[in-house]
Amino acid sequence: MSLWPPRRLASVALLVATLTACGLPDQHADAQPVASSAAPLGKTVSGNYLAGRYAQQTHDYGRAAEYLGRALTADPDNLDLARRTFLLRVSEGRIAEAMELAHRIAAVDPNSPVVPLTLLLEVVAKGDFKAAAAQALSLPKEGIQRFVSPLMIAWTDAGAGQLDEGIAALNVLDAARGFGTLKDFHAALIADFGGKTVAAEASYRKVHDATAHPNWRIVDMFGNFLERQGRADEARRIYERFRSENPDHDLVRTTLARLAAGGKPAARVTTAKDGAAEALFDLASLLNQRETIDLALVYGRLALFLRPDFPLAQLLVADIAEAQRHDSEALAVYQAIDVKSPFSWTARLRAASILDSIGQTDASVAGFKAMAAERPDQAEPLLALGNVLRGRERFKEAITAYDGALQRIGDPQSRHWTLFYSRGVARERSGDWKEAEADLEQALHLQPEQPSVLNYLGYSWIDRGVKLDAALKMIARAVQLRPNDGYIVDSLGWAYYRLGDFPNAATYLERAIELKPEDPTINDHLGDAYWQTGRQVEARFQWNRALQFQPEADQVKPIEAKLDRGLEAPAKPARGG
Repeated sequence: MSLWPPRRLASVALLVATLTACGLPDQHADAQPVASSAAPLGKTVSGNYLAGRYAQQTHDYGRAAEYLGRALTADPDNLDLARRTFLLRVSEGRIAEAMELAHRIAAVDPNSPVVPLTLLLEVVAKGDFKAAAAQALSLPKEGIQRFVSPLMIAWTDAGAGQLDEGIAALNVLDAARGFGTLKDFHAALIADFGGKTVAAEASYRKVHDATAHPNWRIVDMFGNFLERQGRADEARRIYERFRSENPDHDLVRTTLARLAAGGKPAARVTTAKDGAAEALFDLASLLNQRETIDLALVYGRLALFLRPDFPLAQLLVADIAEAQRHDSEALAVYQAIDVKSPFSWTARLRAASILDSIGQTDASVAGFKAMAAERPDQAEPLLALGNVLRGRERFKEAITAYDGALQRIGDPQSRHWTLFYSRGVARERSGDWKEAEADLEQALHLQPEQPSVLNYLGYSWIDRGVKLDAALKMIARAVQLRPNDGYIVDSLGWAYYRLGDFPNAATYLERAIELKPEDPTINDHLGDAYWQTGRQVEARFQWNRALQFQPEADQVKPIEAKLDRGLEAPAKPARGG
C-alpha cells in the first residue's frame, strides 16, 4: 500500500544495483561453488548456503534466514554470508538479531549497505539524539543512501533540539528529481513537531497545493495540524474536498465522523523517533515497486522497529507479504493492527480476504458478514464477500451478497461498475444469461471503456453466436486498452476463431501464448486454430501442452479426444445483431 503517488525514483537501475549490492535476492547472481560432499542438503555449509539462496530468490525470507544463519554459524568469518543473513533478519523483522550482525559487519566493512542506518536507529531507539545526530552525519551518501541520509540527519537534529538545522538538512533532496514533495512534507512535520506553527503551515500548504488531487496521507496530516490549531472548519473543507473525489474512502469517512462528534486528534508525530519512522515509511512506500520491493520491505521493517504500533507501516509490510505470496505472514501483520486504529477496518477486510486464500473460506465468509452487519451502510464487505463466494463457485450465494451491496449504494455511479460486472459474471456462471447480460450492459453503461467488461460481454455474445459484429469490436477495443493482458488477447483470438477467421485467430492466440505461456485454455485454443489452418503437428503439440498445464477436469477429455481424432471444420456462425 503506497500512500505516495506511484513513480520511478531518479534511477531504477541505480536502485536495482543497490539491491544487488545489499545482497538481496538476485535472480542472476552467479552460483557459488558446491563443496564435494555426500552429506544431505542443510548439513553442510554449501548445502545451507544454496538452500538459503534459493529461498531468497523465492522471497521465503524465514527459511532463507534459517539456512544462511546455519551456514554463517559454520563459517562465521564469511562477510558475504553475514551481509545476506543480516538483511534477511531485517526483512523478517528480527531486528535484535540483525543488530548483533550489524556490529560484526561494521567492524570489517563500516559502509556495508543498510548496516550504518541500522546502527544509527539503535541509537535513535534509545533516545540519545545528541549521539544520533553526530552519527547520522557519517551515513553513506551513495545510491539509495543519498535519499536516506538527509532524512535521518534532519530528524536526529530535530531530536537534539536543532530544528532549523534539521529542516536545512532536507535541502539536499532538492537535487533529486521528484523528491520535492517528500522534502517539504518532512519540513512540515519537523516544524510542527518543534512548535514552529507558521513554518509548519506554510510547508503543509505547499505540499497540499502542489497537486490537484492530494492523497490521503497529505490531507490527513494537514487537516490534523489545522484541527490542533483550532481551525476545524478549514480542516473540514479539505476533508470534504477529498471525500468528493474519493467518496468510498473509509478513512475520510471516519475522520469526518470524529470531527462531527467534536473529537480532537492527537498529533501524528510526538517524538523525533516517530518522525524518523515516518521518513522510513515514506521511503518504503516509494520503493514499493516490482524492481525494489525487497528494499521496501527492509525500510518498512526498520520503521516498525522504531515504532511498532505504526499502522501505515504495518499495512505496507503486510501488502508486500501479500505481493510475495506470503499470505500467512500478511495475515499475522494485519491482525496485529490495533482494533482502535482507524486503519483497522482496512486491515480486517484484507485479513478476511487472506483467510479465503489460505483455505479458511468459512472464516473468511464469517468475517465479511460480521463487518457487513457492523456497518450496514457500507457496500464494501458485501462486495468482497460476493467475490470470495464467486471464486469458490458458490454463485447463488455470491449473487445474494452482490444484491445486498447494491441495495446499499443508492443511485449507481460510474465507480459502481464493478458491482454490476461481478454480479453479471456470477449470474452468467449460474446459467441465468438474461439477467447476466443486463448486469454486464449496465456495467458497460457506467464505465464504457472498461476492458474487463468489454471483454466479458463481447466474449459471451460470441460464445452464444449473437451480436457478433458488435462483440468483435468490443473485444478489439479491450485489447487496445490492455494489449498485454493475455486473457483479453486470447478472447480476441477465440472470437476470430468462432467467426471462422482462423488465420487471424492463430495470430492473436500466438500473442496470447507469449503473454500467458502456461495457461491450458489458451494453449488449447491455439491448438484448435492451428488445426483449422492445416498445421496439425503444431496443433497436437499445443493440445499436449494444454494437458501438461493442468486444465479444469471438464476440459481434459475433450482435449484428449482432439489428440486422438483431430477436429472437424466448425460451422461458420451467422452474423447476428
